[in-house]
Amino acid sequence: MSLEAQPDMISVDGSAAGKAWPVPVLASHSSCSSTIRIGVIGYGYWGPQIVRNFAGLEGCQVASVCDKSSAALKRVHQAYPSLDATSDAAGVLSSATVDAVAVVTPVWTHYELAKVALENGKHVFVEKPFTSSAAQAQELIELAEKKSLIIMVDHTFLFTGAVAKIRELIDAGALGDLYYYDSTRVNLGLFQHDVNVVWDLAPHDLSIMDNLIGLDPEAIVATGEKHLGGLEDVAYITIYFKRGIIAHVNVNWLSPVKVRTTLIGGEKKMVVWNDLEPDEKVKVYDKGVNVKSGERVRQLLISYRSGDMWAPKVEQTEALKKECAYFIECVSKGEKPFNDGVAGLRVVRMLEASDRSLKERGKVVPL
Repeated sequence: MSLEAQPDMISVDGSAAGKAWPVPVLASHSSCSSTIRIGVIGYGYWGPQIVRNFAGLEGCQVASVCDKSSAALKRVHQAYPSLDATSDAAGVLSSATVDAVAVVTPVWTHYELAKVALENGKHVFVEKPFTSSAAQAQELIELAEKKSLIIMVDHTFLFTGAVAKIRELIDAGALGDLYYYDSTRVNLGLFQHDVNVVWDLAPHDLSIMDNLIGLDPEAIVATGEKHLGGLEDVAYITIYFKRGIIAHVNVNWLSPVKVRTTLIGGEKKMVVWNDLEPDEKVKVYDKGVNVKSGERVRQLLISYRSGDMWAPKVEQTEALKKECAYFIECVSKGEKPFNDGVAGLRVVRMLEASDRSLKERGKVVPL
């Protein structure tokens, strides 16, 4: 199943949420202080998967699931008859039996829900994108720091075996100096009514890019168009970094085919990551260009290198399971996650810059 998910609605009709998932055994109620009790707000598309993964972890107990939709609550009862299901979000956010809250709702609700959770002393796990604005994200980060609480932003792809392997290759210097990052994330639908295609799909690629490149971007240029409504359904984002690194992200709700491909070019080697490949998702190519100055001519001598290709072994563990376990570990140990609120803020800033550039038809927006 694709890691991409449409944002859960606090009130949903549930048409996409009725997927059948294996029913985990819920953790038994325990007075042990080491058990982290989670309240999940939002049971639309992504919410059931959040509940399934947290419920299957040792040291974690799903204390409550909240959604305003009666149909969603019915699905909760069917899947987990003993689990508390409620439409009272305020009750979950203030409950003394809840240690942490997973906010799995539309982005425009993230700030208010996360803020109330933090004010009530709860750690927060927030679906991507973190917030609707950088100002909201900054406020939540400061509130969490003031109260010594943890924020984790659900950038699930960072926990895939593919990204971990690419990170390993970059850290080992196997690719050499990075030249470019180029990703394509397109499919037919699913259209959102509250966010454009940039805010819906690009957070995946921007969070991966942010993690792998490890540099703050200098500027963003974005172009796109609205074909079927008031929101952009096709967009192209270009991100400029220091050291000559350039990134490009293509997101599209109007593609006849589903494509999930990322190219990463380096001085020494190049990587192709096709997330739709069942087995060899990551391929490393010993291909490139060698350039040296001619001795007696004022020109560059270019030679092409074409070596072997190999597909390194990539861990197949479910990314969301790893992420949920990491959140519980961070909360239990009081450690700040690498995909914390600050990481979420960096992505939100790029999304905001993309929006500004879109509105001015490709104007360069400094960051």
